Amino acid sequence: MIPYGHQDISQSDVDAVVQVLHSDFLTQGPMVPRFEQAVAARVGANYAVAVNSATSALHVACLALDLRPGDRLWTVPNTFVASANCGRYCGADVDFVDIDPRTYNLSTSALAAKLEEAERSGTLPKVLVPVHFAGQSCDMVGIHALAQRYGIRIIEDASHAIGGRYRGAAIGGCAYSDITVFSFHPVKIITTGEGGMALTNDRELAARMRLLRTHGITREPDRMEGCDDGSWYYEQLDLGFNYRMTDFQAALGLSQHDRVDEFVSRRRQIASTYDERLAGLPLILPFQHPDTESAFHLYVVQIDSDSTLIARRTVFERLRKAGIGVNVHYIPVHTQPYYRRRGFRLGQYPEAEKYYSRAISIPMYAALETSAIDRVTAALREALS
Repeated sequence: MIPYGHQDISQSDVDAVVQVLHSDFLTQGPMVPRFEQAVAARVGANYAVAVNSATSALHVACLALDLRPGDRLWTVPNTFVASANCGRYCGADVDFVDIDPRTYNLSTSALAAKLEEAERSGTLPKVLVPVHFAGQSCDMVGIHALAQRYGIRIIEDASHAIGGRYRGAAIGGCAYSDITVFSFHPVKIITTGEGGMALTNDRELAARMRLLRTHGITREPDRMEGCDDGSWYYEQLDLGFNYRMTDFQAALGLSQHDRVDEFVSRRRQIASTYDERLAGLPLILPFQHPDTESAFHLYVVQIDSDSTLIARRTVFERLRKAGIGVNVHYIPVHTQPYYRRRGFRLGQYPEAEKYYSRAISIPMYAALETSAIDRVTAALREALS
């Protein structure tokens, strides 16, 4: 079976992890700060906070922005549930903005219309989470302008997008947001096994997220409220969590980080090959906005129902039977039972629902060989015949 995504682990990655396993620190050592500094330098952010998952990064980002019960968080339906759940973890209400039918990202025009209505009804969100789906940036200039107008804080969910660029700059520099989040799950661009990172240019937000990832505990004298009893002394200032990344995870991430450009370049080559070979089939291929350079975490095709009567499910099952490990990203979050019980229903976000009904993610990862691409495209052509 050719999977839809897969990690690429080199001997250098293995050696980096083994070196930490033989060191004095398996956690809370020097590797996490090194990894943070490397990623921050790559994307041009002032601060980076590594954690044990992108979900944790989203959670501490929301808490750092003081999201609480009675507040609202908006995101898109076309995302993994964590982009919405982070608001619920804070007790906030969650709502959604429909997607652009070409980029599959948050629709700026839908956002503008929804914000106008929310202003009239007194239901503006406190936090907005635009998601850079498949590695392509949202329209952050337009989104940022609206957020400034309405006084909204922005968390960019860039879980798919390390190595991508927007308007010539690396995604993650927080030029148009308060915080940006990356994921290092094995199917993402680079991996730490499990892991994530939150980046910001705000010193206080960074300090708050660092505090929250380690039980709310500080050892910094200038942040303590009581008297320093000695070098052993610490204070719990808030109700935090154990969201730390280990040193061997960070070592793997730091080693993988050296190959980000190589990985993204290969993914773009694969996308270009797919574009050529799949042209002419009854498929809608991924659109790339000229302002963006996608990291291509995913390559999603849609079955063009105007050109074929073959259903998405039929194509999906034929591909799986042929040994092609396709997947679907994503089931719209508002259709999940948890969110239906909170009042959401089918038909509320028609673009996201239409996209979902036709979408298939075909294999996309840096180690995908030419022979495997041949198999994928041949099987897709056969499945549509």
